[in-house]
Amino acid sequence: MPNIHHMPIEIGFKHCDPAGIVFYPRYAEMLHDTVEHWFNHGLKIGFNYLHTTRNMGIPMVNLQVDFRIPSRLGDVLDSQLVVKKLGRTSMQMLVRICSPDNDVRVEGRLTVVFASLGKISSVEIPEDFKALILPYVHESAEA
Repeated sequence: MPNIHHMPIEIGFKHCDPAGIVFYPRYAEMLHDTVEHWFNHGLKIGFNYLHTTRNMGIPMVNLQVDFRIPSRLGDVLDSQLVVKKLGRTSMQMLVRICSPDNDVRVEGRLTVVFASLGKISSVEIPEDFKALILPYVHESAEA
């Protein structure tokens, strides 16, 4: 069974509008935070290492988000990341932000491209990175 990366999210005041409901742009930050958390804790490829030692970045080139159920101040959610497709230079991920009952509150489909920071151009995903990513590939993950 492929791996799923989990990241807890506590909905704080900073996430909410005056009504205490998560302001929708904050979800884009949560989706990015999940990807960065996965790199740091799941893959053990820290963003500092990625950027400074390997001179690479993973800019997002596509983001599609479905907002299903509102979240409120004080909610504790579980962000779940799987890889839908691992290409030569890009990767498509599915991130679901869920309630404790596993109801999907928000679903994001993200595509990132591996890029050289020096040349500002796409590069092939390094083999050592692919080996770490492969256990998270869920080809049957629905979007």
